[in-house]
Amino acid sequence: MRTGIVTKWSKAAPRFPWVTLTIVLLCTGVLLLQSGMSPLAQNAMLELGGVLPDQIVRILDRPVSQWWDHQLLSLVSALFIHADWLHLVGNIVYLWVFGVPLERRIGSLGMMLVFVFGGALANLFVVLRLPELSSPIVGASGAISAVVGAYLVLFPFRRIGMLLPLGLYLQFARVPAILVIGSWFTLQLVYTVLGPITGVVAWWTHMTGFALGLIFALLVRALAQIKIG
Repeated sequence: MRTGIVTKWSKAAPRFPWVTLTIVLLCTGVLLLQSGMSPLAQNAMLELGGVLPDQIVRILDRPVSQWWDHQLLSLVSALFIHADWLHLVGNIVYLWVFGVPLERRIGSLGMMLVFVFGGALANLFVVLRLPELSSPIVGASGAISAVVGAYLVLFPFRRIGMLLPLGLYLQFARVPAILVIGSWFTLQLVYTVLGPITGVVAWWTHMTGFALGLIFALLVRALAQIKIG
């Protein structure tokens, strides 16, 4: 029974990564729009679409029946806003490398859940950790960290193609995903502990998103085992 299911999956045509591509195009479009604005309008966009921890905390301090507020939507909208092109390109590279195979494995709905809920909950964690922060938090880093975490669980032994510097030359090599992600995770941990306050915001978002991605993928694997069994 198990062999038959694996064979069927292996022969199935790979899913087109619609969600991953849509996220890339949406983030790029938002930054293009933002780049054509005046500095004042750009700041207004960051204030409206970014997560403002001090304001979100005020909402959460209300009775549960009064929690609904449009500002809570910023936990999601902030994922599609980036500070500059370097910020965006760095996120897109990680999203494409890890998001495409992940979406093909768990489907478009699963990918959307990992990205949106992983990113929103990572932003919420930072809000609760730094409730007095008045600067807006933007970027897809927490969501992409969730994607990376889910990827690690589902593809622990896959190799990732990388260009490695060897003296004056670049050498293409296929490095085990667990080593690439392990190095990335260690860097996040170091900056979380030793980074400045602005770095702590970003690194705690990464760490939280990564943990959420791990949990989601472990649930997916557990449910798949139940279904196969």
